[in-house]
Amino acid sequence: MRYMTSGESHGPQLTVIIEGVPSQIELKAEDINEHLARRQKGYGRGRRMQIEKDQASIVSGVRHGKTTGAPITLVVENKDWTHWQKIMGAEPLDPNEETEMKRQIQRPRPGHADLNGAIKYDHRDMRNVLERSSARETTARVAAGAVAKAVLRHFSIDVLGHVQEIGDIRAKVPENISNAELRSKTESSEVRCYDESVEEEMKRAIDEAKNAGDSIGGVVEARAEGLPIGLGTHVHYDRKLDAKLAQAVMSINAFKGVEIGIGFEAARKNGSEVHDEIIYDPNQGYARRTNRLGGFEGGMTNGMPVVVKGAMKPIPTLYKPLQSVDIETKEPFNASIERSDSCAVPAAAVVCEAVVAWALAEAFLEKFGSDSLFDIQKAYEQYLEKARTF
Repeated sequence: MRYMTSGESHGPQLTVIIEGVPSQIELKAEDINEHLARRQKGYGRGRRMQIEKDQASIVSGVRHGKTTGAPITLVVENKDWTHWQKIMGAEPLDPNEETEMKRQIQRPRPGHADLNGAIKYDHRDMRNVLERSSARETTARVAAGAVAKAVLRHFSIDVLGHVQEIGDIRAKVPENISNAELRSKTESSEVRCYDESVEEEMKRAIDEAKNAGDSIGGVVEARAEGLPIGLGTHVHYDRKLDAKLAQAVMSINAFKGVEIGIGFEAARKNGSEVHDEIIYDPNQGYARRTNRLGGFEGGMTNGMPVVVKGAMKPIPTLYKPLQSVDIETKEPFNASIERSDSCAVPAAAVVCEAVVAWALAEAFLEKFGSDSLFDIQKAYEQYLEKARTF
């Protein structure tokens, strides 16, 4: 499978084209819209969430509720486009209308792609950079992830994202908790957190940052249950699945760190405290006594839940702006302010869930085929029996 997204933050729409989804997968727009709505929730979101109500339209690749095997195209309209048509339109500017350039950006914002992208692509108006580098693009990736989740659910594979930390406030989550238990609390939490004892503290930290014109980051985790042994490979460095997951998570806007399982903590422990002992049950097959390695050994899944964490920096658009430099005058200025969130960590958990689901679905279909659901199911059942009795 592969996908491509296109569209700008204040353009007419976001578009996703997805290739390689098997035929006969049940898929409806509501399956996608459910996850788009989850992405828009969360304590600390900005005013744009009140403007947009993201809804995906399926315009190709699905007929009568089932995928056909052809490329799938999804479109999410930007409701705010009506106010940006002259500024973001595709047609050449009228030189007699100066108002069309009133939102030209010449002052790069620290922490954003503005200056680097402007130099790379030779843009004197940095809006050409920020419109595409905006986290608005993650809407399209959540839509793609929803399609991946639709594939995985046919094989009883479940992926869920939740918040572990906001600022220096850390939630306590039981080590062997199931996704069903996590979901029962995180989906009703404003900060998408399992630990009710720290929820109000997290909200206060977000409020304090907002009131100070600042922003706050955190750590999210995605967990996947039901995966078989052997997705990914030890043979080639670029096909190791844990490496692909790390790339997927690091590609999310503002993410600066990834951990698999206990991650960096493993470097501070002895080997006996890190590696997971192997056990065998004639009915279930091979398993691990613990899951410190987050479901991976040798770049391959080992049958335990996959556990991936991502660290999100505070959003760099601040209402107490940092200093920057005007690229025309070279004079110092306070950076410009675009509409922003004080905390997007709860939403980032949904995005992390989506990109992890995509990487896992891609690896699953790479191993078991990608043409039709029926053929994949037969291959998968045979493989599970082989793994159980090996």
